[in-house]
Amino acid sequence: MAQDKLNKNVKIDVEEILKDLDQYEPRRKGWTWRKKDPDLTMGPFKYKDMSQPLKQSTGLPSSKYFDYMDPQPSETITTEIASGRFEDDIRRMRMGAWHGADHIMVIRTMGQSHIDGLIEGTPAGIGGVPITRKQVRAQRKALDLIEDEVGRPINYHSYVSGVAGPDVAVMFAEEGINGAHQDPQYNVLYRNINCVRSFVDACESKKIMTWANIAQIDGAHNANATAREAWKVMPELIVQHAINSLFSEKVGMKPENICLSTVPPTAPPAPCVSLDLPYAVALRDYMDRYKMRAQMNTKYMEASAREATVTHVLNMLISKLTRADIQSTITPDEGRNVPWHIYNIEACDTAKQTLVGLDGLMDMVALKNEGPLREQSREIKERACLFMEEIVAAGGYFKAVEEGFFVDSGKYPERNGDGIARKIEGGTGFGFIFERDEDYMAPVTAHFGYNNVAQYGGDPADPAALIGGCTFEDRSKIVFIDELDDVDNVNVRMKEVEKYRKSTLVKPEMEWMADGIIMLNMFIPEERRTAEVVAVEIGKKLGLVEPEVINREVMQDAEGTRIELKGRVPFDIDVADLVIPPEPHYLTDQEIRDDVSAHPLKVVCATVGQDEHSVGLREIIDIKHGGIERFGIEIHYLGTSCPVEKLVDAAVELKAEAILASTIISHDNIHYKNMKRIHELAVEKGIRDDVIILCGGTQVIPEEALKTGIDAGFGRNSHGIDVATALVEKRREKRAKQ
Repeated sequence: MAQDKLNKNVKIDVEEILKDLDQYEPRRKGWTWRKKDPDLTMGPFKYKDMSQPLKQSTGLPSSKYFDYMDPQPSETITTEIASGRFEDDIRRMRMGAWHGADHIMVIRTMGQSHIDGLIEGTPAGIGGVPITRKQVRAQRKALDLIEDEVGRPINYHSYVSGVAGPDVAVMFAEEGINGAHQDPQYNVLYRNINCVRSFVDACESKKIMTWANIAQIDGAHNANATAREAWKVMPELIVQHAINSLFSEKVGMKPENICLSTVPPTAPPAPCVSLDLPYAVALRDYMDRYKMRAQMNTKYMEASAREATVTHVLNMLISKLTRADIQSTITPDEGRNVPWHIYNIEACDTAKQTLVGLDGLMDMVALKNEGPLREQSREIKERACLFMEEIVAAGGYFKAVEEGFFVDSGKYPERNGDGIARKIEGGTGFGFIFERDEDYMAPVTAHFGYNNVAQYGGDPADPAALIGGCTFEDRSKIVFIDELDDVDNVNVRMKEVEKYRKSTLVKPEMEWMADGIIMLNMFIPEERRTAEVVAVEIGKKLGLVEPEVINREVMQDAEGTRIELKGRVPFDIDVADLVIPPEPHYLTDQEIRDDVSAHPLKVVCATVGQDEHSVGLREIIDIKHGGIERFGIEIHYLGTSCPVEKLVDAAVELKAEAILASTIISHDNIHYKNMKRIHELAVEKGIRDDVIILCGGTQVIPEEALKTGIDAGFGRNSHGIDVATALVEKRREKRAKQ
């Protein structure tokens, strides 16, 4: 039976997703923005700039203190996925969606830019995923299920670039792709595709994207990432945005479907806000009718997760001070070139936490209309205008590229002569542009340029009617090609990990199912190079296969180095052999407070016997440590080395409903003997039926504690919430019997 609904407690069945792909039809096309909820109330809070909440999601770790509420910012959140194995990316997409991502960007392998047609089959990729029809259908089909599960449309995105750009655009329109990168300048500057060929292809591609309502993201940010000194290319970035955006409009694309990939050009230790904010203001002043896709700076980022996170947050401050319609997330993977599940999700959470935390910012602060911000912003705009004027004076864009105008390390109008220069008569695809004959006819729906269908009685407004509709109207005309390689295909890859999909065997993973990769953090008290070698040897002695240092940070040259090490474990774990204890049961804070408010609760507590340990019990009771005081429980603390007789007598005198005893020392089982004696004394004094007895300590085994006659025992890692839950539930049981 086809999978038509996901269960949050069951893994997505990738094998089922792969079935009947030749019959799959996308259920919608075009980009979908989040539905805003400007007056959202969640829990005790009111928000100003949020979107509608998800039906199901995973909140931030701290959400447990707020009844697990999970507010969603108004900005679309991107997660970029590129493991090389699309079947594993499907699982990552689901995780990303549960953490708030609704723009799933699938990075295609770099080599695909130089392939002059569609790829068929689903080979494994390096540095990205080979974009094939099968891969696209499988992932879009999976996202249909995932968006039903979380309750929000999810935009699926990839790249319309390279010499096969128009071919890819057609396939994307056919298969319901929602967003795509398309920028002919990217092809010219960074892939050395012939200038003319790139722009001709872009016309056709953009026309197709317009028909399919695909949101376009440009590639201007690559100048930032490529430049020797990124903060000097700000005027050029504006020019690149302008060229591609206006070009897209001329083809017919709606401004609201044009998204600028804007990246703050600097990162600490540079004074990034004072440099980046004027650029953001200038760009938005000039380009206010377009959407802003804010991406974080990756030019100045190493493999440190902390550094990447801080850069990400500072960049999002710029987003909130100006405007971002899409907030992209880039992870330490950019520095490591290892796309891992945990970092995709961590980046989504960072974006969500920051954007929610900055909600209402512009109600409280305003950007100054006078001073350095506006002066610098104006200067950037002036330099951009002068840059554009010089392009025109030089003979146009192609001439400017040939003369190396772009990605020069000089602060315009300064030039250092190190820009990217491409020949008009050169590059990939040169010599493969042909003028159309006057009687040229292409009876297809979304076609750019001269198309003489009238000669055959066709309607220029509906050329595909001549053939009863092209593939955009008649999907039966699409040829679906499955795997072409007997070895390099998804079926082989799935077979290799079948035992982990269909058994109780488990292996850790970071990137692909059962890849066995784990990461270790360690401090080595040696200089950097020595520390790296030592760490690898530690990995080998621990039994890791192919241990490799993926990040190192010098704490001090002589004193030591922090190392992050990855490696593979050569074993798996059979879950069937494990004894899985049940999850601890807790009442909510509000439930406990409501019960104590309705039925005031008084307890006596002490560390009993000849035990002077006080820290554990104080953490259970003190409000500072999240103890039971915070629920309004009346506490009478008798201190340490308290005789059990004194503790029970206090319960009698104070008419307490509960006795809490802490007992750490365990020689001769004295901790259990003290528990038994408390129970016996309560019986002797005639209060046992009226009092709850709870005992705990690091050496206490709860099951053994119960054998002494008390009501509950608490061992290592117990907290105030554990004790408070037990107190309330035991009292409820007593009331129910009365």
